[in-house]
Amino acid sequence: MRSVGPSLAVALLLLATACGRVVDGQPVASPSGGDESLIAEYFQRSNAAAEDGAAAQKQFLQRTQHPDVPLRCDLGELTVLFDPSLGTLRPDDGWRPAGAGEVPRGRVYVVAVLATVREGETTVGTQVGSMHVVVLDAAAYGFAPCPS
Repeated sequence: MRSVGPSLAVALLLLATACGRVVDGQPVASPSGGDESLIAEYFQRSNAAAEDGAAAQKQFLQRTQHPDVPLRCDLGELTVLFDPSLGTLRPDDGWRPAGAGEVPRGRVYVVAVLATVREGETTVGTQVGSMHVVVLDAAAYGFAPCPS
């Protein structure tokens, strides 16, 4: 049996950066209009790409990386499935990605997610956390998770 120790360590680092920080404040009503459906579709497409394998998810993450934030990470052979709790979706207008000087353009949202990291068909880690998605020009953009 092959050891998944190094993969698990990478997965845990990935989850720590992908899921972000705890968000302070009180819950507010979910966004109305098309933003919630765009965000739900973003996660559906990300998961469909993950099911197709690491290369497909990498292409998806490249295409949907927010244009103001360069893609800095490569998941290698890992894939990440996200199960968002859309009832927790709320605006997070002042949020900035780590290392970014400004808030990204568009409407910034934060949502609770269950992230499952897989290597091939093997689950190497799961974590509940928060994730940011931005709606800009009628499209949902994310921020690719980093394994370190």
